[in-house]
Amino acid sequence: MNKIGVVLMAAMLAACSEAAPTDTVDLLVAHPDRLRAVEQQCANDHAKMNTAECNAASEARHRLFMGNGPQYTPPKKAPKF
Repeated sequence: MNKIGVVLMAAMLAACSEAAPTDTVDLLVAHPDRLRAVEQQCANDHAKMNTAECNAASEARHRLFMGNGPQYTPPKKAPKF
């Protein structure tokens, strides 16, 4: 009987993992006002914020800043000065 209790307790603890972020990267990119709010919350009290949500906000800011355009490729011939 004790073994069953231990197994059930272990299963319950395994189910209590970190929650998925409520805001996805795409949602934050589409709503910059929400992105600013999440970034502010992460900056003010990172310990209380969900790490995954702060990471999503960071990735969204990166996508807004860098964009999804073509990567830079240098010219084949060196420029002459």
